[in-house]
Amino acid sequence: MGAGKTTVGKLLAARLGRPFADTDAILEARAGMTIAEIFAREGEAAFRERERALIGELAEYRGHVLALGGRMLFGEANVEAIRRTALTIWLRASPETLAARLTPEAIASRPVLAGEGDVEDRIAALLAERTSWYARAHLAFDTDRLTPAEVAETIARAIGAPCA
Repeated sequence: MGAGKTTVGKLLAARLGRPFADTDAILEARAGMTIAEIFAREGEAAFRERERALIGELAEYRGHVLALGGRMLFGEANVEAIRRTALTIWLRASPETLAARLTPEAIASRPVLAGEGDVEDRIAALLAERTSWYARAHLAFDTDRLTPAEVAETIARAIGAPCA
C-alpha cells in the first residue's frame, strides 16, 4: 500500500502500449463491494481465498501490466504460480515513504492498516512479514525518491522497452 502499484502500473502500461488491470479492482468488481466490505462481511480468510482463486486466472491477463494486491505475492504456491505466469516487479519503499504517500482515507479503506497506533509501525510490521516473499520478484526497484513517471520509465528501460 502506497508503493505506487496502480499509479505506476497505469503509466507503464501506457508507455508499453499494453492493457492494465488491478487485481484489487477485479476482486471488488466481482464481489460487488469494496475490499473493506469483503473483510467486514466475509473476513480476511475469505478475501485471501478470492485472491488465491484469481491467481489461478492470471494467465488470462497475459500481456497486461498487472497491479497485484499486496499479499498475492506471499506464500510458496502463490509466488511460484505468479512467477510462472508473469514478470514480477517489486516497488520497494521505506515504511516512512509508504506512510507519507497514504491519505487518511486510503488508510481507513485498507483493513490491514486501519486501527489504532502508528501507521508507519503497522506498515513496517507488514513489510517484515512480507519482504522475504516480495524479494522473490524477478526485478525490484527502490521508489522512495522517484515520481511514479520516473519509476515507470526506469522499469521500461530495465525490461528493454524502446526509449520514449
